[in-house]
Amino acid sequence: MDQRKPTEDPALNDGEDALETQESGSLISGDQNQNQSAINILPSKKQSLKDKIKSGNLYLLIFGLILVIAGAVISIGYFQGQKQDKTTTVVSQTLNQKALDQLASASTVVGDPKQVLAVQSNAVFNGKVLVRGSLEVAGGLQVGGTLSLQDVTISGTAIIDTVQINKNISIGGDSAVSGTSSVQRSLQVNGGGTFGGPVSAPQLTTSVLQLNGELTLTKHITAGGASPSRTNGPALGSGGTSSVGGSDTAGSISINTGGGTSAGCYLSIIFAQKYNSTPRVIISPVGADASGLGYYVTRTTTGFSVCTTTAANAGATFAFDYFVVS
Repeated sequence: MDQRKPTEDPALNDGEDALETQESGSLISGDQNQNQSAINILPSKKQSLKDKIKSGNLYLLIFGLILVIAGAVISIGYFQGQKQDKTTTVVSQTLNQKALDQLASASTVVGDPKQVLAVQSNAVFNGKVLVRGSLEVAGGLQVGGTLSLQDVTISGTAIIDTVQINKNISIGGDSAVSGTSSVQRSLQVNGGGTFGGPVSAPQLTTSVLQLNGELTLTKHITAGGASPSRTNGPALGSGGTSSVGGSDTAGSISINTGGGTSAGCYLSIIFAQKYNSTPRVIISPVGADASGLGYYVTRTTTGFSVCTTTAANAGATFAFDYFVVS
């Protein structure tokens, strides 16, 4: 049997095409305006495969371009972040056994300035430790031996059991000493000093002493200072002498009368240092010969005079004690 595929008849194809043309012509010949509107409204039912491929490639191209741009933006942001992390992040490095062995054998540089060396265990340095930069101690600092500091600045509270300062100490603010303060050498205070408790000193030297309360003295008062000078008066008589011993504050006057005594002043005392105002002078007679005399004093800021209203006996010896207070 012949299995060959039958060949299409060209005449048959021409007949089918004519039939389709006739049917189309009868459709168009109906209502021309209505058919023309239908043709304009209906979309083309058939689109070639080539046009579909072209349209799909355009969308695919746009989508690929968007992906490339997004990838470029993400890559730039990532590398910028990596660069910033490298400049600002300090890497922490653990000190391993090999690095410890290197440190024990010789002078070795471990890490770089951008790294942090973390020592988790205790560290003991048998030799000297030199810190070229700043030293920050987050916890307590305990020094078992001598601590030598060229300059020290304490901004907060410092509790020190014993401190020895061989040179000057300057305190710009207030200073509170709760315990005993011992100064082996001189203490110079340019400003005021306030003490809440007793002040004990074997010797206290001051230019001006002002007491706002009572003055209690458990021992003697010794009036020191330069001795005043004197001049004799006519009441001593011919050949009479006088002498003075003491200071501007207190002292004694010795009188030896001569012949031809008279009323008047025995002598005048001139202070070694002038008083700011006229002082109060207290005198008391010493000896029987001075007890019956009508003695008195005259005073100024520069000195005072011891005088009498009655003439003393010739060749008599007596004395006066004086006390001067401003």
